[in-house]
Amino acid sequence: MGEAVDNSTDFSAPAMVEGIAHVVEVDDAVAWLVPEQTTSCGSCASASACGAKGIGTTASRLEARRFQLVNDIGLRVGERVVVGIRENALLKASITAYVIPLATLLLAGALAQWTAGSDVVTMVAMFAGLVFGLWLARIGAGRLLLRGDLAPRFLRRASAGEMCNLE
Repeated sequence: MGEAVDNSTDFSAPAMVEGIAHVVEVDDAVAWLVPEQTTSCGSCASASACGAKGIGTTASRLEARRFQLVNDIGLRVGERVVVGIRENALLKASITAYVIPLATLLLAGALAQWTAGSDVVTMVAMFAGLVFGLWLARIGAGRLLLRGDLAPRFLRRASAGEMCNLE
């Protein structure tokens, strides 16, 4: 009956997916960061096939995961920071990377099967649909990148014991 209502949540602001990163290099006005590996990373059922683990030496894996932020707040090497990306940007990136190529593959295959009725023609059309979908995805990813939707944003410096919120 008399439950307390939480009015502190701002539903107008887009939800952010947060992560902790280490500053590994500072060049002029740019800070290079490496995401901190979470404790759950590597312990799931698909750990052996996960791209997050990388291939090769530790140095090459870290190099592949580096990203940059504009260093207008005076970050220093060794600091831990919390960075975020909008949840809807991750959804847009997922749709661009997976849904568009898959949809064009299936649409081309269905149209070819309906019109030609030949398995060979259907397979060729599906391959062509996949290539076309990958091209569209590349254009879409370029647009997301140009708008800055995929760039992580500095949120705050991480406190000493702060961990990623994996809820």
